[in-house]
Amino acid sequence: MKQARKPARGKVKGGEKPKFPVISEEMQHWAAMLETEVESWPGVTCKRMFGFRFVYRRKMVFAALPYSRGLFTPSSIILKFNPMSAALFERARKEPRLDSFTRVPGRGWFSFELSCDADLREALWWLNQAYEAAKK
Repeated sequence: MKQARKPARGKVKGGEKPKFPVISEEMQHWAAMLETEVESWPGVTCKRMFGFRFVYRRKMVFAALPYSRGLFTPSSIILKFNPMSAALFERARKEPRLDSFTRVPGRGWFSFELSCDADLREALWWLNQAYEAAKK
């Protein structure tokens, strides 16, 4: 009987490696500004991994900011909620720059797309929401 082959690590369906787009200098600047702000919050640390700065509140990750690569787009940050309140989830559904990576309402990773300097204010608001959710 022939044994099924396991896919190689780091590969996605169809045998292709996942693509992590290179981010622009502008996005590097935005991410650095966001990191500077969130690092000043109580209990926050940042660790570099896989082209991102993973942001922790004590031991719980609540965001990832790109420093060299993006996850799905070259101009987004990602936020983690476990869980997101129902009221906040309703607001998230109405925010065109916020996209869910999970099919479970209010739970998992969400990306926030930045396109101009003005988006930084709203990105900080969402980072604060993820930070607050991570204290539990």
